[in-house]
Amino acid sequence: MSLFLLPAAYISAPQRSVYMGIAEIFLIGIGLSMDAFAVAVCRGLKMQKLNIKHTAVIALFFGGFQALMPLIGWFLGKQFEKYITAVDHWIAFALLAFIGGKMIYDSFKKDDDDQGEKDVFNLKEIFVMAVATSIDALAVGITFAFLSVNIWSSISIIGVTTFVLSAVGVLIGHKFGAKYKNKAELAGGVILVLIGLKILLEHLGVINF
Repeated sequence: MSLFLLPAAYISAPQRSVYMGIAEIFLIGIGLSMDAFAVAVCRGLKMQKLNIKHTAVIALFFGGFQALMPLIGWFLGKQFEKYITAVDHWIAFALLAFIGGKMIYDSFKKDDDDQGEKDVFNLKEIFVMAVATSIDALAVGITFAFLSVNIWSSISIIGVTTFVLSAVGVLIGHKFGAKYKNKAELAGGVILVLIGLKILLEHLGVINF
């Protein structure tokens, strides 16, 4: 997924001390935040009334985990790299497929305005999706351990970028979701499943974007 933004030399020759500038970190942040952006749109699709506080919390979850995962990866270092990268795509696929499947199922149920609004701010679901969309950031963090980067400024850039794009995603999703309730939720669920499938197929080498 987002690892394609890393130049091949960074990944194929991890032992070399390679400097990575702010512009490159920013591009990586945008790449890493794309899945979070798409999921945030799905959250916004279910919002009947725009709630700025809920939007900020959702964006904070996605931005926070997108910053936390590279830090964890950086600490883990190269000794655990092969174990983590071997299963990260399966974890992301399973989590996104589960949440996406639930959204697809819910889209065929009768509308319940109050319940629908509660589901939008289901912290357990938001937590699971924040973890799922930040799995690749863990692998990027491991790569950072082999490069000449300031980890604190790097994760700050990635976290802030994801926070902003996630908030924008919720706003965009809300605008469309107000008109198309069940169809929007169905589309959102399909999007989540496809994101998970994309992560899995990319890591298995079936597709390469």
